[in-house]
Amino acid sequence: MPILNRAAEMQEEVAAWRRHLHSNPELNFDVVETAAFVADKLKAFGCDEVATGIGRTGVVGVIRGSKGGGKTVGLRADMDALPIVEVTGKPYASQNTGKMHACGHDGHTAMLLGAARYLAETRNFAGSVAVIFQPAEEGGGGGNEMVKDGMMERFGISRVFGMHNMPGLPVGQFAIRPGPIMAATAEFTISVKGRGGHAAMPHGTIDPIVVASQLVGALQTITSRSADPVEALVVSVTKFHAGDAYNVIPETAEIAGTVRTLKKEMARKAEERMRAICAGLAAAFGATIDVHYDANYPVTFNHAEETAFAADVAAAVAGDAQVHRAIQPLMGGEDFSYMLEARPGAFIFLGNGDTAGLHHPAYDFNDEAIAHGVSYWVKLAETALAA
Repeated sequence: MPILNRAAEMQEEVAAWRRHLHSNPELNFDVVETAAFVADKLKAFGCDEVATGIGRTGVVGVIRGSKGGGKTVGLRADMDALPIVEVTGKPYASQNTGKMHACGHDGHTAMLLGAARYLAETRNFAGSVAVIFQPAEEGGGGGNEMVKDGMMERFGISRVFGMHNMPGLPVGQFAIRPGPIMAATAEFTISVKGRGGHAAMPHGTIDPIVVASQLVGALQTITSRSADPVEALVVSVTKFHAGDAYNVIPETAEIAGTVRTLKKEMARKAEERMRAICAGLAAAFGATIDVHYDANYPVTFNHAEETAFAADVAAAVAGDAQVHRAIQPLMGGEDFSYMLEARPGAFIFLGNGDTAGLHHPAYDFNDEAIAHGVSYWVKLAETALAA
């Protein structure tokens, strides 16, 4: 099945929904207007059930097929934006200063709405489709909140699938892999307390800036000297705060950053080594170093059977040559991982073309990808729930 004629026909209307969402971005769980927009559309399409407030502000629509059956497949899109100042200059650019759909969640939501409309019109399947619209993917763990809220059990979801756009991958192409496809994430904050004093008399101080500077370099050895070179591990320091004056050595300094891994063993090793390095440097300099380490999203792990199924569906839409079935894992995080821990499923990438990268202030979702995404969702639902 190539791109659905109906998906091509809906292209401009779905793009209009996407641009409306782009103009009105909301953050984290505060996606009240976005969720209301989604719920109103699902009701207008004639969904059999529209549930709001799932995982605080998530929305789930249920569409029952015309051929009976009891299985339910879940299709998930994310709704939240990022705290970024947009510089696209588009006529539909963000109207909420400092908030921007810089990761394409506006496109994800619009495509799933388009698929929901088609599936509600045709109902050419046995069982039910649960279209899942999730808040707070960008660091809030909205996927986890929806799972903890009993979403899988309430709607009887047996398998769950997700999709994300990928800049640099041509429009009309898909990319996937079995096993780990995106990394587990963790954040750390390290506070260094020394002894402040006059910058002209450093011998009477314990300079926390010197200690923290040593830490920045030493933490890089976790990857270069404590991890097997063939293992995936990223340790990045992304914040460094200390001091307020030219002639004062401050009392404290603080660094913070992120750790990304594809295996639980590597996540444990990274935290252990970080704490050991901090303890050693504290002893060496006579400072006090406190480590706050927060393990966040787990690895996004694609189940083998569902990955093969999703790839075959994508090939039916785009052609086998347009589906990359063994891409390298990405070290970005994704909280669809929680849904994949709760149910078997798979996460796939959809080409966004030659655009600015994700989380960039010049990024914009490519509306040319809409018909491909809608067709994939429809084909996946109808095939998974074939009579």
